[in-house]
Amino acid sequence: MKEFTVHTAEHLSALLQGFRKQAGLTQSDMAKRLGITQQTLSAFERNADKASADRLLEYLSILGVELVLRQSQDRERADSRPEANW
Repeated sequence: MKEFTVHTAEHLSALLQGFRKQAGLTQSDMAKRLGITQQTLSAFERNADKASADRLLEYLSILGVELVLRQSQDRERADSRPEANW
């Protein structure tokens, strides 16, 4: 299983498109599965940073892709509670 680290919104957009294409789905195919128009899907993929968590998770679920959050090993934190870092 290959893992990808997302550092920017642009990177997320590219990965979403790549996963969709790898699954052999067009934007129209994916839009139908999500119950939205192709134009809405195109905007979603281009602006993934503005997508709701629900929509992102639904998109990933259709593709069989998991979203995994993990604390970076490169960063030392005095307080490891996620809410303390906002």
